[in-house]
Amino acid sequence: MLKSIVQYQTHYHDKLVNIWYRAVVRTHTFLTSAEIEFYHQIVRNGALEEVEIWIELNEDLEPIGFIGMDGSKIEMLFVDPDYHGCGTGRRLIKHVEALKGANLRVDVNEQNDSAYGFYQRLGFVRIGRSELDSSGNPFPLLHLAYIRP
Repeated sequence: MLKSIVQYQTHYHDKLVNIWYRAVVRTHTFLTSAEIEFYHQIVRNGALEEVEIWIELNEDLEPIGFIGMDGSKIEMLFVDPDYHGCGTGRRLIKHVEALKGANLRVDVNEQNDSAYGFYQRLGFVRIGRSELDSSGNPFPLLHLAYIRP
């Protein structure tokens, strides 16, 4: 199962939006359908072009997950639900660590226990908390920093 990590190209856009949507429906159970659609519009209409995106491709050269960076801050990390638990997220984080160094940061929705646990297993620790998300909605964020094991 040879996998590769490549930089964002426009022709992957719709597939990445689909991965985002399917992953959010699976993991962000605290969001209503209307809230998911609100964020879906943001992702569909340009959010992927505002960050540095790295994509893991499967052996058929199809995207199975992606990470979006703003400097050393992880702005998004989404994996196709069919590939959850297969190491894609871990490989993407190791890839950006090699590029950006170990000073990685990420914000995680407090209600998303699985994402928080994932980052903790990789060596991220909580350094703060905000009551509102970046859109001003009442979804508390946990601020995490990577501590190299």
